[in-house]
Amino acid sequence: MPRMFGTDGVRGLANRDLTARLALDLGDAAVRVLGDDQSEGRRRALVGRDTRVSGDFLAAALSSGMSAGGFDVIDAGIIPTPGVAYLTSVLNVEMGAVISASHNPMPDNGIKFFARGGFKLPDAKEDEIEAVLGQDWEHPTGAGVGRISHDTATATKLYIDHLVSSIAPVETGKPQPKPLKGLRIVADCANGATSVVAPEALRRAGADVVVINASPDGYNINKRAGSTHPEQLQAMVKASDAVMGVAFDGDADRCLAVDEDGTMVNGDQIMGILARAKKREGKLNHDTLVVTVMSNLGLKLALRDMGITTVQTNVGDRYVLEEMLRGDYSLGGEQSGHVINREFATTGDGTLTALTLANEVVKSGKSLKELAADFPQLPQQLINVPNVDKMAAPTNAKVQAAVEREEKLLGDTGRVLLRPSGTEPLVRVMAEAATQEQADEVCERLAKVVADELAL
Repeated sequence: MPRMFGTDGVRGLANRDLTARLALDLGDAAVRVLGDDQSEGRRRALVGRDTRVSGDFLAAALSSGMSAGGFDVIDAGIIPTPGVAYLTSVLNVEMGAVISASHNPMPDNGIKFFARGGFKLPDAKEDEIEAVLGQDWEHPTGAGVGRISHDTATATKLYIDHLVSSIAPVETGKPQPKPLKGLRIVADCANGATSVVAPEALRRAGADVVVINASPDGYNINKRAGSTHPEQLQAMVKASDAVMGVAFDGDADRCLAVDEDGTMVNGDQIMGILARAKKREGKLNHDTLVVTVMSNLGLKLALRDMGITTVQTNVGDRYVLEEMLRGDYSLGGEQSGHVINREFATTGDGTLTALTLANEVVKSGKSLKELAADFPQLPQQLINVPNVDKMAAPTNAKVQAAVEREEKLLGDTGRVLLRPSGTEPLVRVMAEAATQEQADEVCERLAKVVADELAL
């Protein structure tokens, strides 16, 4: 059977795949696995969610499972995923949980957990939760059961204070600094979890903020808005004479940007800009940026010329973080806009990325367009090859021979990647090359070999 937990928690169609019963059982199982029996006093958990209408019943069910297991639950209400990670750390609770399906459409939802300290769970811990799911055990009774309290205002304030202090630390007795004063920034909040947080944090840092898609109604999250649909943002940046725009996904753990001309600035370019800034300030540990296999070769080549090394991981921001912790690296992320800045966060944080990116525009004295131009992206093509034995791709002799031929043809000017899907019987074939025509041709040739050799 496939694992219940995917690359970012348990996810599915709300009230069909992800039911109230499953949420209850997940809360019950999580307290058994993540609870510290040696802790003194009451054991506590924190729960937050995005703006989907299904978040209401799922939060109630998840919190019920946790409190029935003896945990006091703080319901932080609607708050970005990285906000839950931050609060899990600073409030010293034993675990955090987020109810969100991130960039997925509204009917979906998901549940992901954070361990003490605000870190996403490793596979082994998720497997432990799945193993005890639905099992009978001796639940606490009487005074041993937990309480559920609701405190959205305090949670949101603590998180916004933290975000603003990342670029504008306050000295005792002095007013709040305004490092972004004079910058007009358009913020597309995807009608999601950062609809309050991002505009407030940017304004407190001094920016003149034009806000779009920040009126969540439970049904419009990610709907033709946010990082997956940046068209509105691109148009608004040009219409409002803004210096830049930022787009978040539903739970605000990722951020993409738009320059003054309305041109997209992707996660690779954002990471390049921030890595160079950290190196300049002596804060890029080991002069290294952690990326995934999907990051564009153009980023790596540009960073190499700047004296910055890249370390590569599998797709998924938690794999990026694992490598960052292993090697004591300070910055990493994904092309999709997940950027982990370990100086201030334990997970991808879209609002934090927006603040630090805007701050670099100010510090550098350059426009976002100029900064992004230093990290050109090689032309890329991606073809999904369906109905194939995806696990055979690394061992099939003809497929691997084809890969070697194309790699030899491209040399140092490009690369190819075969990646099995985590959820479907398909292989993703990607090629990067000096020209779009060459990338298309290489990708199409490889996709044909994969389809012919691995067909089910």
